[in-house]
Amino acid sequence: MSPDGRVAMCPGTYDPVTLGHMDIIERAARIFSEVVVAVTDGSFKKQPMFSTDERIAFVRQAALDMGLDNVRVEPLGELVTEHARLIGAHAVVKGLRAISDFDYEFQMAQINKYLAPELETVYLPASPRFSFISSSGVREVAAWGGDVEAWVPAHVARALRERSPRLGSANSADNDRGDDGMRSLRGRT
Repeated sequence: MSPDGRVAMCPGTYDPVTLGHMDIIERAARIFSEVVVAVTDGSFKKQPMFSTDERIAFVRQAALDMGLDNVRVEPLGELVTEHARLIGAHAVVKGLRAISDFDYEFQMAQINKYLAPELETVYLPASPRFSFISSSGVREVAAWGGDVEAWVPAHVARALRERSPRLGSANSADNDRGDDGMRSLRGRT
């Protein structure tokens, strides 16, 4: 924990939260006194698979399971800069997996700096074992019946199995044979 009382915000859709997200949140929690994970209602670009309340519950449970006592999870229904000011955040923490993430996040950081000059953006590179994981990739693999348990917290994997139409007993024979193509990736993360 940071002794100076600094608050950071990790905004995102978290649809669903991945182990990559939780890695960034955990690392931010070691740097800042308090980390507020702000879960967006959605955006103009994305229609979430899970409701805001479900996504908040997923992140809360994952943070609890990891013992992250200085992490708070709440909804985000306004501009990142407005919410940051509301909660007293000094920084926005974003994880970067690749150059393409930096392109987008750099633009967002410049917009945020214009709107709130006092707010800093801190980039944390993804840990190598999580650098390929994205929420959209997880949703896609789960929708086709693939195994995502190595990429998301266990409670999220269960929710994906319940939500994804191709999962369940109809696909169990294929999954037992490993035809989903994902069995070979397990254990490498």
